[in-house]
Amino acid sequence: MDAGLRRHDTGFVALSALNQAIMADTDLAAQIKAALADVEIPGGGDLATYGGLSEIIVTPGAIAFAIAVAPGMEAAFGPARDAAHKAAQALGGSRKTMVSLTAEKSNSPKFGHGGVQPQGKTRVNGVRRIIAVGSGKGGVGKSTTAVNIALSLAVEGLKVGILDADLYGPSVPKLLGIEGRPAIRDDGIFTPHEAFGLKAMSIGSMLVPGQAVVWRGPMATSGLRQLLRETDWGGLDVLIIDLPPGTGDIHIALFQQTVVDGVVIVSTPQDLALIDAQKAIDMLRRMSVPVLGLVENMSYFIAPDTGHRYDIFGTGGAEKAAERLDIPFLGPIPLVMSIREGSDAGTPPVSSQPDGPEAAAYRMIARRLISAIP
Repeated sequence: MDAGLRRHDTGFVALSALNQAIMADTDLAAQIKAALADVEIPGGGDLATYGGLSEIIVTPGAIAFAIAVAPGMEAAFGPARDAAHKAAQALGGSRKTMVSLTAEKSNSPKFGHGGVQPQGKTRVNGVRRIIAVGSGKGGVGKSTTAVNIALSLAVEGLKVGILDADLYGPSVPKLLGIEGRPAIRDDGIFTPHEAFGLKAMSIGSMLVPGQAVVWRGPMATSGLRQLLRETDWGGLDVLIIDLPPGTGDIHIALFQQTVVDGVVIVSTPQDLALIDAQKAIDMLRRMSVPVLGLVENMSYFIAPDTGHRYDIFGTGGAEKAAERLDIPFLGPIPLVMSIREGSDAGTPPVSSQPDGPEAAAYRMIARRLISAIP
């Protein structure tokens, strides 16, 4: 009984601490909005009462909000954006401040820090190649695959980073055992975390555990661009980008604005997953983004006691789909307990069990990617 009460009390204390943190963030958001009353906007009035001001999002590591304007009014609102950024930064302390300026039709955000967004596709400073890892749907092991591919490329002697672009469901901090917020230099540039030889950035490192990212499309794409372009990557050979599942705003913004050298699609052998994977591939082809190939995750299960193979989600579905879609089949990844256990513990199998069959499967995929993109 006493032990049960202690567990209940511990849970209550943790919940109370979380509630206090959320209340503190809410108070800061209110203070920032009050400060925006001193920011004048074109045509008269102030930014705090302006209808195009989005919700002000505050987390322990960041402040973010957007200012929506009519097409052609971006330059006129530039001084208001800069003043809003300065006001929020003054109240936010060490938090990263992200203020975006968006126009309805252009959907091209401009940022309070870092100046005007470049037009057309550009490369990212300090990064030679970008490989994105995506999937048509969630739950197929995309993030686990992205992390282990990144680690496998590092084993091959490359300087590698990983960016968690799945802003609504960030998994990279958990998968790599990352704790704490990234450092921010005096000029507002992120210093990425380092784990297992990788440089890593994720919005998840700036959130209270269990806190949701409640951002509309323009805000999410603004946040992604700042994570990507306002991080000191420090001369990477390859940056792996872990995409959100599906084909949404984040994908479109990334592929329209950034030179991506290719995308790996992850699926299970299951027909339902392959249907959605084909939709993701169709999006990439429409946007003229190279498809590097298809990975079949959770391909089969080998019973540890009998050695018998079970094809839980079907047999060879992804390989057949790759042939039908005329893209390379990069290889299968088995469904094994060690991958799940290592992912939950923040010890990916490529690093924790480098000589195991799971690491060998990921490394084979990495070598095929190196062959595809010199």
